[in-house]
Amino acid sequence: MAKSQQTFNKLEREKNKAKKREEKRKKMQARKEARARGELKQDEFVYVDHLGNFRDTPPDPEDKEEVNLESIQISTSKKIDSNEKVTGKVTFYDPEKGFGFLKNSETQDSYFFHFSECVDQLDVGDKAEFDLIKGEKGMNAVKINKL
Repeated sequence: MAKSQQTFNKLEREKNKAKKREEKRKKMQARKEARARGELKQDEFVYVDHLGNFRDTPPDPEDKEEVNLESIQISTSKKIDSNEKVTGKVTFYDPEKGFGFLKNSETQDSYFFHFSECVDQLDVGDKAEFDLIKGEKGMNAVKINKL
């Protein structure tokens, strides 16, 4: 007698698919019946108010806030003079790989550094003074001195 081509796993997957199809069909039928009884609305909308909260009622036009275009400021972070030393704190350092990140104390910007730029050994939480240069993927910290 020949062995069946369908394995146990194939049969189980087919049973699960059939079960999901049946559940989906039952849910669809229940929604149709609820819609016919008037319990489920055909078109439901969700509105977003000026604060970004979801509402089921349209926003009041009286709450609309006028914004002056000149008051919107679009710019990059504060440019640092190349002659100035920047102070910051080590937020991440991997001694095995030899790199880490320093966070500027003033602007809270994060800068990549390599251990070859450090005079002293750094650990997470150490304060340091450094210069910035433009790297391939952004600003990099160089000439790092531990404070």
